[in-house]
Amino acid sequence: MTELWLHAGLPTDVFLAKNQQHLGSLQLDWLPQPGSHVEVADRTYAVLERRHRYQYRAGAYRLSQMSLYVQAAARPNERSFWQGRWVIGDSSCLYNAHSELLRCAVHPEGPCAGCRSYEARSPETNI
Repeated sequence: MTELWLHAGLPTDVFLAKNQQHLGSLQLDWLPQPGSHVEVADRTYAVLERRHRYQYRAGAYRLSQMSLYVQAAARPNERSFWQGRWVIGDSSCLYNAHSELLRCAVHPEGPCAGCRSYEARSPETNI
């Protein structure tokens, strides 16, 4: 039910985590997880925390607003889409952590391109 409602856009307030400064308001059609990145006024921020507000309507609680607490960050230059979310690095590598925060255990600082430890993930390990 929430996914259908998100297509219209979820009102989202963005705050700097350090001093609670309000950076702006957005209409998001996705639910950013901690570690993902958002852009506000042409600046990139990493999401540290997400808080929800619900309203009781038509006999059920519905997500009505969200607050994101962020810090300034550079957007990772290597990202790949894996199982419906963005992760750092090349998700086809066996050693990729499939995380928004950590690239891999072998070479966490990256880059993935030209990594000597790259090993292609087989289809049966694509969990």
